[in-house]
Amino acid sequence: MSVIESLHADHGATFGERGGRTIVEHFGRPERTHRAVRNGVGLIEAAYGVVVVEGADRLEYVDNVVSNRVPDEDGAGCYALVLDPQGRIEVELTIYNAGERLLLFVPPETAEPLAADWSEKVFIQDVEITVATDEYAIFGLHGPKATEKVASVLNGAATPDQRLSFVRGTMGESGVSVLRTDALTGEEGYEVICAATDAEAVYDVLLNQGMNAAPFGYRAWESLSLEAGSPLFETELEGRIPNVLGLRNALDFEKGCYVGQEVVSRVENRGRPSGRLVGLTLAGDPVPDAGAAVFDGDSSVGDVTRAGASEMLGDVIALAVVDYGLESEAVTVRVGGSERPATVTPLPFVEGSDRSGRLPMYE
Repeated sequence: MSVIESLHADHGATFGERGGRTIVEHFGRPERTHRAVRNGVGLIEAAYGVVVVEGADRLEYVDNVVSNRVPDEDGAGCYALVLDPQGRIEVELTIYNAGERLLLFVPPETAEPLAADWSEKVFIQDVEITVATDEYAIFGLHGPKATEKVASVLNGAATPDQRLSFVRGTMGESGVSVLRTDALTGEEGYEVICAATDAEAVYDVLLNQGMNAAPFGYRAWESLSLEAGSPLFETELEGRIPNVLGLRNALDFEKGCYVGQEVVSRVENRGRPSGRLVGLTLAGDPVPDAGAAVFDGDSSVGDVTRAGASEMLGDVIALAVVDYGLESEAVTVRVGGSERPATVTPLPFVEGSDRSGRLPMYE
């Protein structure tokens, strides 16, 4: 559930659910909030599962499981994946080295299964794995003025300038950690982490002190990330091989073996995955559903993963996984039993103050 659900309700929130957790869908007029984030800075309560890994062997244990190199420096982080033996994505993780422990932020529905699975596989290593989702509140600040906003309320530290790094400080009388994100909205982005018991006080600081921030919910988050060309776990990542999505920032091709690594390396060495993630622009309504077929002439070449009406462009935009060798820029998408013209469009759809770290990259 939301850590501050009653406070959101007081501000007129409409609630929904993501990954088994209550989230704010919007505070009314999500399209207006979308523009407020693009033009200034927005504030959202983020929904993550939090897994804590402690013990002398914590670095080695996690590094042997995930697809990227786990940092050994306090305050540093990385984006990584857990794969199945066929190389398909099971979990995405943002991993932070917090000194005597590792903090792992994962899709909320995956925290308990991940911790249980890893705990069963600990043998003689000095490792303790716990789920700490309910112990923390996490708030995101996104927009071209996000750095200015954080600087206006953070005491005891400067804003982190490296992606996936963090600093410790205070906001009001509460201790916080401030993380620089990988810009999934296509804008400067930070996440503020505090104890759940301090959540209301920290949210009040972020909302009302220093520079103004507009509260927003997941409906705007999803439209912002779509415009930024950011693949998300639920719609693009889960069950797919990372090579298809061009998720090179999640892969260290020099590190040792982990589950699924052989498949990922074989596809990398071949230089041609089975598909690739592209942007599509469609004129007019309606918005295609996830799974809508993409055609090049009479040939089916892929499927839409996510689509929506772009607040900034006035068009319908979509992400789709298509055949890697697709060369046509003019395709069609099957919507409601008929074919709609679509144009393959370079990502991101909208250029913001930063570029998403998960934009597809192919070599």
